[in-house]
Amino acid sequence: MIDRAALEAKLAQLEIEHSDLDASILALQTQAHVDQIRVQRLKKRKLALKDQISKVRNELTPDIIA
Repeated sequence: MIDRAALEAKLAQLEIEHSDLDASILALQTQAHVDQIRVQRLKKRKLALKDQISKVRNELTPDIIA
C-alpha cells in the first residue's frame, strides 16, 4: 500500500500546480493578443490535473462497506 503521507504530499503538489495553471490561464486571457492555442493547452493540462487530484483523493478516502 502507498504511504498516506506520500499521497497527501502528491495531492498538495497537484493542487498547487492546478492553482498555478488557473492563474496562468487568467493572465493570458487578460492580454490584448490572446494565444488561444496556448490557453486551450493549459486548460487541457488543468483538466488532467483535476482528474489526477480526484484519483489521489479517492485513494486517500477509505472504502466504506455498508
